[in-house]
Amino acid sequence: MVSDLSMILLCVFLQSVGQLSLKYGMGSTGPITSSHTTRKVAVSFLNPFVLLGFFLFGATSLLWIVVLSRVEVSWAFPMVSLGYVVVLIASRFLLGEDVGRVRFLGTLVICLGVVLVSRT
Repeated sequence: MVSDLSMILLCVFLQSVGQLSLKYGMGSTGPITSSHTTRKVAVSFLNPFVLLGFFLFGATSLLWIVVLSRVEVSWAFPMVSLGYVVVLIASRFLLGEDVGRVRFLGTLVICLGVVLVSRT
């Protein structure tokens, strides 16, 4: 039997990969501006990484309802903020984004909050 914490961490991972997939897909599509918005959005939906991102969000939602049927949302939902950590690290190393000290420190504060919530 899969533990509740394992399912929550899987949700965090899938959601983070989905977010990174969307960003990677949109990086190849380019920025959406006020001109040609409808066409650009339609083209974006054809990008395989964008589709993967939406698929992962859907899968995460299905798993999340299982989690919520088993644990208190006041305990589970703060764990989702661990996705900030995953996305921060992955965006730095996989997408080459600039992650400054303040952003990193903010992420550490989030981690501290998750630890405090998980101890109750």
